[in-house]
Amino acid sequence: MMSLRSPQFRCLAAATRGDITPPVGIYHRMWGAALHDQATGIHQPLTATLLWLESLHSNPATARLLISLDHCILESTELQAIADEVSAAVQIQPENVLITLTHTHGSGWMARSRSEFPGGQLIEPYLLSVRATLVRLAIEARDRRVPCAAVTGVGRCSLARHRDFFDTDRQHAVCGLNPDGDSDDTLLVTRISTSEGRPLVTVVNYACHPTTLAWDNTLISPDWVGSMRDIVEQHTQALCLFLQGASGDLGPREGFTGDLTVAEKNGREIGFAVLSTLQSLPTPGTHYVYQGPVLSGTWIGTWKHVPLPEEDAAGLADFSWHSTQIELPYRHDLPTIEDTIRQREHWQSEEDNARRNSDTEYLRRCRANAEQMTRQLTRLQALKPGRSWPLTVNIGLLGESIWIFVPGELYQVFQTELRKRFAPTPVFVTTLTGDWQPGYIPPASSFGYGIYQEVIAATSPGSLEILIEQITRTLRQLRSIT
Repeated sequence: MMSLRSPQFRCLAAATRGDITPPVGIYHRMWGAALHDQATGIHQPLTATLLWLESLHSNPATARLLISLDHCILESTELQAIADEVSAAVQIQPENVLITLTHTHGSGWMARSRSEFPGGQLIEPYLLSVRATLVRLAIEARDRRVPCAAVTGVGRCSLARHRDFFDTDRQHAVCGLNPDGDSDDTLLVTRISTSEGRPLVTVVNYACHPTTLAWDNTLISPDWVGSMRDIVEQHTQALCLFLQGASGDLGPREGFTGDLTVAEKNGREIGFAVLSTLQSLPTPGTHYVYQGPVLSGTWIGTWKHVPLPEEDAAGLADFSWHSTQIELPYRHDLPTIEDTIRQREHWQSEEDNARRNSDTEYLRRCRANAEQMTRQLTRLQALKPGRSWPLTVNIGLLGESIWIFVPGELYQVFQTELRKRFAPTPVFVTTLTGDWQPGYIPPASSFGYGIYQEVIAATSPGSLEILIEQITRTLRQLRSIT
């Protein structure tokens, strides 16, 4: 008989949540154009949401702990320290702790290298407190894991729009709304429930930069992610865990503002799209089967939700994780550390002059340029020796779905191409996992136009294409032997 199937899997799972909001007054500047350095208040709390996933056979070697943090960027040393402490506390391997960032630009740049700036003295104690919170939450998650069933649905949301735009009047590229650009509107939603049917967590995978709030915002904020979670959790009575997709060239249709109501509106748009998708999901362990015709005014085709065949239901417990490392070549024209330091010193000197002359517009420009050089220096110093960046990819084959976790910021074509190649299997793509480096990874076609993401990219043109092909080969091999 003909049937409609929603992808599913079964495993042991648990979810926990903790508040990781920094103190008011902490270093907050995330934008080059910002004239403030410290947070003046809190818009919405920042949170850490944890999801424990493990084979139904209760094998710790299969366990993965997903940690989603409301932060934009954390240094790789900080992420590794978190993974080490958390893994030791729950007795799994550090590489099995997958730490990902929602990428909110309203959180501030929480790096020890920023300690010298106003409010920077609060960063180290804050980061230590986050580690302690995550250890506690991880232990709670491990101890609460129970048999669960997951069902995945595909929705749509038009908030994310292409953000590589060429300003024809000024003849240069800008990072902002491109009305004519392609925009992936795919929204993947997984509802994980206990064997008794109690909703445990809603996993949301969507690609859109949380850049509603920009340089005029002085408040700590999860951006649109916070309001999205609030909407989903209010209606489901379960935690919502957000996984940032390949959003290197995607941002909210309306953004780069200081207006908090816009961020909240953007969050509601995604939140209601999530709820709509949830309503389409069937009861776990069932599929929608054609039952045949009934004669009424005409022949009516009838369908019914029925249990999955035993052989199909057994495969939902298939559960495996795999890790692979892919070498991405560095670009040949990377700037040098020495030249970057010289340029930063120049703009810092100009900033002092602008402040003395009370020239606000030039001051903003100087601060932006100095900040760009500071970030460039951070990126260059973080690059690993050699001619390429060894990028670690984590792949989960969970029942009838594929989950991919990668570092850096990738363009949308990464997820659209993989989803096309492995359709109808849902492919979850989560970026900014384990590290922000090597930064942006645009497709080869984006190079040479002066686009921001291309200008600061450390890897060479073609790196994204290498990544897509290598992951495709790995997935085909894994699926042929599992």
